[in-house]
Amino acid sequence: MKYVCIALGFLCTFLGCLGVALPILPTVPFLLLASFFFAKGSDRFHSWFKSTKLYKNNLESFEQSRSMTLKTKLCILIPVSIMLLIAFFAMSNLPGRIVIIVLIMVKYYYFLFRIKTIQ
Repeated sequence: MKYVCIALGFLCTFLGCLGVALPILPTVPFLLLASFFFAKGSDRFHSWFKSTKLYKNNLESFEQSRSMTLKTKLCILIPVSIMLLIAFFAMSNLPGRIVIIVLIMVKYYYFLFRIKTIQ
């Protein structure tokens, strides 16, 4: 299980790196997952990940104070909302559309009211 967590950590780190360059991929959620998987898999890899510039630029403030800049919030919310709206319009059944609407509402509630916005 340890090796699976480390492999998933590297996969999420790679996807997070892609998210820095591609606006359609959200960076922060993948980096949060990478941090989680490295913490579960290996102290050495977790320490290495926390020392990278990628972590310091995108996650350090969130992990320390559970807060994000408005820019970071928007970089997460906008691409994910676009993908969910595409799925909403592509889907024809009502229960699926309801699930997507609830997911969008929960996501915005969490980001706007549960995570502090810093300057």
